[in-house]
Amino acid sequence: MGKLHLEVVTPEKVMVSQEVDIVVAPGSLGEFGVLEGHVPFLSGIVPGELRYSSGNQTEHFGVTTGFAEVSDNRVSVLVDAAEKVAEIDMERARRAMERAKERLAKDRGTKDIDFERAEAALRRAVVRIRVSEKGR
Repeated sequence: MGKLHLEVVTPEKVMVSQEVDIVVAPGSLGEFGVLEGHVPFLSGIVPGELRYSSGNQTEHFGVTTGFAEVSDNRVSVLVDAAEKVAEIDMERARRAMERAKERLAKDRGTKDIDFERAEAALRRAVVRIRVSEKGR
């Protein structure tokens, strides 16, 4: 099996830059996988699990929104945030999920609550918890 070059980049840093065998990412139209020789394409990235394998080792990340480009055996993933499974603080993620649920349980007429932001926070927290539980 051939190799791909994967880069996962956030505004703060390059999280991954290495040769891998396969990449699986949460695209805006559903999860997609990339192997060597994949047709070029662009996709939105939604909050979810990004994983890649090299040899017999698989790495898992929780990612937020962004974009992915596949071209010439390169996969570039640009996201607002990404966390390795080992770095996810489960207790913090659970607290964030509870706070978001509390906000969303309030009356939609409440002016001091940004419901879109609360929904996004809930999605991020749920993704962090799921990815952490799955990848450990």
